[in-house]
Amino acid sequence: MSVVTRVAAIDCGTNSIRLLVADVASDGTLTDLVRRMEVVRLGAGVDRTGELDPVALARTLAMTREYAATIAELGAERVRFVATSATRDARNRQDFVDGVREILGVELEVVAGAEEARLSFAGATSVIGDGHAAPYVVVDLGGGSTELVLGTDAPAGEFSMDVGCVRMTERHLVTDPPTAEQVAAARADVRAALDVAEEHVDLGAARTLVGLAGTVTTVTAHALRLPAYDRDAINGAILPVDVVLASCEDLLTMPREQRAALGFMHPGRVDVIAAGALVWSEVVARVAQRVAEQGGELSDVLTSEHDILDGIALSAAARD
Repeated sequence: MSVVTRVAAIDCGTNSIRLLVADVASDGTLTDLVRRMEVVRLGAGVDRTGELDPVALARTLAMTREYAATIAELGAERVRFVATSATRDARNRQDFVDGVREILGVELEVVAGAEEARLSFAGATSVIGDGHAAPYVVVDLGGGSTELVLGTDAPAGEFSMDVGCVRMTERHLVTDPPTAEQVAAARADVRAALDVAEEHVDLGAARTLVGLAGTVTTVTAHALRLPAYDRDAINGAILPVDVVLASCEDLLTMPREQRAALGFMHPGRVDVIAAGALVWSEVVARVAQRVAEQGGELSDVLTSEHDILDGIALSAAARD
């Protein structure tokens, strides 16, 4: 007889804070009750200052209060709250930890990049069907960092790069549209990070490349020419590599006003999607290149709506 545990998972990154309340069966099947995302930009300025901005922190804690009400209403038995890149980088992270404890009564876990990568891998691979060849390279492209994980049933190698859509926007893409010099500097930054990542992750071993998180799903929505954001259409979408790269280039060079008018574009992603698309294009191109060098071919890319949030929920259910 299957035992069901109701859990709440919160993932707070550099750009957004997300909530998942779900019932998790003993076989690992996860049934969503609530899945919510709000852009609070906790990591605004952290790359430059090394501290969480008080206004951004207040926004994030206000949303945490809303999430706490939902968690209480649905009666979650276990709650796990994970914070990633921006909080890792902030000297004043204890202010966030204390605020979460006061609101939710749980300890905020500021996870290392490797743990973030493993949670992302667990969430993504929990729903990958038999139609996708292993090993997988799973890429979680966030606001402050990007995690790359190689594995089949479990990670065989992982690395967290300090490049993401918010960090690259603040560091390089400061005009709209960005100049050629800004784009070149951002690409150099990402390529250098990928060089280091390859010391830990054999990108050429990939048989399936899986992209996660808001940048990737937005690039996918654009490639699919969706009139509005459609989670069901985006989840599991398989796109040729050249289509993904063309979609990235289009979003990188598109003026802000045009991006904002796209029906699928979240308002909180308009100003950072260009940098996110640049990062994703570099990752996809590098993986395709390495696969080819090893005698294979990466013909397409898989997008998943299941990511670190699912991994957090599954891990909460598994805890004693």
